[in-house]
Amino acid sequence: MHKWTSFLLFAATLAHTGIAAAQDTASEPAAEQPKVILDADNIFVNEADNSVIAEGNVEAKYEGRILRADRLIYFRETDRVRAIGNVIVIDADGSETFANEIETSSNLIDGYAIGFSTRTAEGGVAVAESAVRSSDGYNALEKIVYTSCEVCDEDDRPTWALRARRAVLDEQSEMMSYRDAVLEVAGVPVLYLPFFAHPDPSSGRRSGLLPPDFGTSSKLGVYYQQPYYWAISPYSDLTISPRVMANVNPLLEAQYRKRFWSGSVQADVSLTNEQEFDSDGEKFGEKEWRGHIFAEGGFEIRPGWSWGFAVEQVSDDLYTRRYDIEGENSDRGLYAGQPRYLLNQLYTQAQSRDWYFDSALLTFETNRDNDSDARLPRALPLMFGERLLDYGKYGTVAVSGSTAILERELGIDSYRASGGVEWNANRVLPGGILVNPFAEGRFDYYQLDDTPSGVDEVSRGVASIGTRVSYPLFRPGKYIDLIVEPEGMVAYGTAGTNDPDIPIEDSLFYELDESSLFEANAAAGFDTYEGGSKASIGTSVTARWKNGMSISALGGKRWRDMSDPVFDVGSNLDGTVSDWVAGLSADFGNPLRLETRVRLDDDDLNLNRIDARVNTNFWRFRANARYYRIDGRITNSGLNDEGIQVNADFKVTDNYYLLYGLSRDISGRVNSQGALSDPRDISQSFGLAYEDDCSRFEVSFERSEAIDRTLGPTDSIKFRFALKTLGGLGSNDVD
Repeated sequence: MHKWTSFLLFAATLAHTGIAAAQDTASEPAAEQPKVILDADNIFVNEADNSVIAEGNVEAKYEGRILRADRLIYFRETDRVRAIGNVIVIDADGSETFANEIETSSNLIDGYAIGFSTRTAEGGVAVAESAVRSSDGYNALEKIVYTSCEVCDEDDRPTWALRARRAVLDEQSEMMSYRDAVLEVAGVPVLYLPFFAHPDPSSGRRSGLLPPDFGTSSKLGVYYQQPYYWAISPYSDLTISPRVMANVNPLLEAQYRKRFWSGSVQADVSLTNEQEFDSDGEKFGEKEWRGHIFAEGGFEIRPGWSWGFAVEQVSDDLYTRRYDIEGENSDRGLYAGQPRYLLNQLYTQAQSRDWYFDSALLTFETNRDNDSDARLPRALPLMFGERLLDYGKYGTVAVSGSTAILERELGIDSYRASGGVEWNANRVLPGGILVNPFAEGRFDYYQLDDTPSGVDEVSRGVASIGTRVSYPLFRPGKYIDLIVEPEGMVAYGTAGTNDPDIPIEDSLFYELDESSLFEANAAAGFDTYEGGSKASIGTSVTARWKNGMSISALGGKRWRDMSDPVFDVGSNLDGTVSDWVAGLSADFGNPLRLETRVRLDDDDLNLNRIDARVNTNFWRFRANARYYRIDGRITNSGLNDEGIQVNADFKVTDNYYLLYGLSRDISGRVNSQGALSDPRDISQSFGLAYEDDCSRFEVSFERSEAIDRTLGPTDSIKFRFALKTLGGLGSNDVD
């Protein structure tokens, strides 16, 4: 209805700015305000009633707006404008307004339109018998029908339509209200509301109810959640979302957001008073208050300097899984957490063109079975700083420092301080050979408590010097360009750098792949260092088609002069020769996108690891899939780890889709009793969707066989019903 206001405003502009005939070629003074350009078959003055009349193919233009009508009358004495017959107003944003007749005063005090309809730029269509603007700022539409579906002729029946006896826009409160509203789907009334209201779409943030979330599951039973959005101020808001469930007591969720001059905060919390329950909703244990909080904030201290925090807390290990609460392990703060671990952090960070610094206090808590918080470290604090010095043709020097103070209730406490320097230079030799000489050195000091050997301090100095050499070869073609780049690295470093008394904290799960193949020190973090002499060779190949398609691959392997027992087989740094590592990516546009990383055994070229991801969209089929496999020869458990994940839909007709999702553990898992479980579907879903130009409806059945202590297999039915321009109803879990 805000378009109705624009309609009246345009008509009033005709009265206020004056009328200039399209045939008038006289120039206007530069300071004169823009006028309406009026074109019509006939324009004349009726002296009897002191009016200006335009008849026949009337078209008026003013600052991007166009008004067309069969007849237009301006009553000079009463200062009113009337447009009659096939009235059309085209706004600058492309929206269109139609009426049989409109009349308004030039000061917008009041006005009316008969046979009113409008089409918004977003595709919405509203039709009303009449539209009236009163002097108290109310715009009213009588017997209105609204839809965003395409309606080509009078016999078309939209997928959905909203009918109301009366709709009113209050310009003071910027609220739209409806009387006797009925929502129709395929012409059938499905919902009646005697009254409801919502903010004008053109207004700012407003308080009110949000679309509800409802569904059913074997854990919670039938549930309904109704969010309420409270716009506290222009800079803060609160969303309160009570949820009622058939099997368990109600739950209250809330999200608070506030933006400050120098930053922002956000907190997601929930609270309930209930016992624990299993996958069937069967309760056990004591009833008590349970809840969670996930919060984060970031603030700028001054340009280049900032600080922030992140909080993750739950009342019990399975709380978020029991109530299907999202947000655990989302990226918060400076450091990213691991699945089923909670990370709390307070940090500061600074950066400029040639230096960087950060410092953080970290604590961890576990939600995993057979794990203990007492064995997890507290970082009090972690710090890292680096300064880059540019010496032009002589290369660049990076000077860095780092500290890590780690304490735990059970296990080794360690206090590390490190300082390092790294030099790099780049040269291009005759013939296009690229040479990158480098040198690096670092000193680490550890103070230790409760080590098995009784050692309380360790220090070491590590260094490497070497060069990287590559020879990029480029062959342009008529249809395809080809780039081949052989590359090698040789380096000599200090040997015996990994003292067995140094606790390995920051590189437990590291694995050498193609991304670190040519690094001087291929080990990650500070606690391990790849010493001795080492060399790498590899080749990258890139093919680029003129139509935008491309394929690129990089592969190679690494050698060392001696093995280091600190590196296990999973790191790919054990022994003196690494496995072959390679990465391949192919982009053929929508039909196929592929990304694969592999690790092939050095002795027999058997597949030790593969991680392949595929995206495809062709004909009526669209899918993304991931397959991974890690051979038991390189896992700590000695067992294979294999799985697949798929999300797909198939367009059966122009409007109907089949949906499918799968996450399957192919190899099985070791349970808490140490036994290997059978392969199972972590989750599997089947669904049907209907979609047209103005709506989408989905219904799906999901089965999960994931087992975590008292939570086992669950079944659920999920659905979503979305109406274009009005929003959606249903489960937020459906994509």
